[in-house]
Amino acid sequence: MKKYVTLILLLTLFMGCAELKQNKNAEMTDATKFKKPFLWEAANIYFLLTDRFYNADPLNDINFNRTKSTAKLRGFEGGDIKGITKKIEEGYFTDLGINAIWFTPIVEQIHGAVDEGTGATYAFHGYWAKDWTALDPNFGTMADLKNMVEIAHKKGIRIVLDGVINHTGPVTDVDEVWPTDWVRTGPQCDYQTYESTTSCTLVKNLPDVKTESNTIVEIPKQLVDKWKAEGRYDQEMKELDDFFKRTGYPRAPKYYIIKWLTDYITEFGIDGYRADTVKHTEESVWGDFKNECNYAFKLWKENNPTKVLDANDFYLVGEVYNYSISGGQIFDFGNKKVNYFQNGFNSLINFEFKWNAAQLASYEALFSKYGTILNNDLKGFGVLNYISSHDDGDPFDKERTKSFESAIKLLLCPGTAQVYYGDESARSLIIEGTVGDATLRSNMNWNDIENNLQTKEILAHWQKLGKFRTNHLAVGTGIHKMISEQPYVFQRTYFKENFKDAVVVGLDLKIGEKQLNVGAEFAEGTVLVDAYSNTEVVAKNGMVSLNTPFSIVLLERKNQ
Repeated sequence: MKKYVTLILLLTLFMGCAELKQNKNAEMTDATKFKKPFLWEAANIYFLLTDRFYNADPLNDINFNRTKSTAKLRGFEGGDIKGITKKIEEGYFTDLGINAIWFTPIVEQIHGAVDEGTGATYAFHGYWAKDWTALDPNFGTMADLKNMVEIAHKKGIRIVLDGVINHTGPVTDVDEVWPTDWVRTGPQCDYQTYESTTSCTLVKNLPDVKTESNTIVEIPKQLVDKWKAEGRYDQEMKELDDFFKRTGYPRAPKYYIIKWLTDYITEFGIDGYRADTVKHTEESVWGDFKNECNYAFKLWKENNPTKVLDANDFYLVGEVYNYSISGGQIFDFGNKKVNYFQNGFNSLINFEFKWNAAQLASYEALFSKYGTILNNDLKGFGVLNYISSHDDGDPFDKERTKSFESAIKLLLCPGTAQVYYGDESARSLIIEGTVGDATLRSNMNWNDIENNLQTKEILAHWQKLGKFRTNHLAVGTGIHKMISEQPYVFQRTYFKENFKDAVVVGLDLKIGEKQLNVGAEFAEGTVLVDAYSNTEVVAKNGMVSLNTPFSIVLLERKNQ
């Protein structure tokens, strides 16, 4: 009897420990449950305009007397940091398979408007900085940013801010030009040579920061006066003194801005920067910037050991306008060739992808091209592919008639994927009454997502592909191999150290009953799941048979 009592006590103790462990696991953040490594080369990045995504706080919609009548979609519409946070909390990004979010700059913008002849334009897009050390209240507060980063990280989502070093905001009737030792106001770039791309203004009335200069300059008077009025002048100056003492950099314009941008890493633990107008500054600027980003990221990790997601260094992706993957690591200015990957960048935005998606004859031509280059010339680096963006007036699918095809090409292609807000919901890129890139920057079509059946079907397609991509490193950064041409079936495999991942994908298949050759990757009797239809199959003689109402199959090992 005593033996049985002992056994019962041991069993009770075991069950209690198991329950305690279960409760402890339930308290873990989503991020701690991820067992596979995170690789930026295979990431699924969502890019949005902060002002156009979701307005969660109407109380911050008007600031600095920005009340002029604007041209269509040229003013602030109300989107904010709280809006991004709300959608993170609701699981919108997780359901889409997104594991990193990049959004337009949120630093304080010029207060006035630029008159472009068609009506006023305010700095809703975030690329017209007035003060890099403050957030624009139209976007939110430092507390809002801190909260958003923490909530995103708990969901396993990295945060990428957008950094501008090349220029300040335009001059307006309420915004002064910065001092001449900080900026130039001419000549305007003609982009014919390296020099006429870097030492010039992008457009008229957009002062160009003298990033080539190492001459010591003082803080502009308008910034000094602003900081004093806000009661933070002494603190800002002390931090600058500490920065220049630590680094030994001269007090030149670029280093002030580098300091101000890297503060957001030290303070909030952001994971990356998208660097704006990269080719319009000297490449060494970005090498210095990356060094300081890495320093700040390491410091944040040391100060926040329980919040660290992984061992990756800081991520830096560059906008080198017209860079193409076919150029490998080199960008050619005509009279000078530059390797930006050797100057701090993990990745560059690939302006070629939309053309490849449209012009290459088949999925295989697209996928094999990217797989070959990324595993050879660009091995160890990455490219950020896109089908549409905020300033590309000739996207892959401007009329949104190819939403299903767009998702397949973007999300199943090797490389990092950039989903521009509304790609997944066919948000219109043709808005009547707009001028220029405003047509690309309409408000997110949440009403369609909630009420339109066709939009729901498109979104479901993007969600399935997005989650499959995020669940499998092999999709974005694995070795690509075609298994059969008709029907079109390919495999991707990724192996490093103790981690291995493999998938098989079939496209343009028959609706209903179908057989696929799965090659030699899946052994006889391996139980597989089609992640698109959630159908379970078993590999037999290198084949699988299944009956689904879809023309696409995404095969993965069961319970992988």
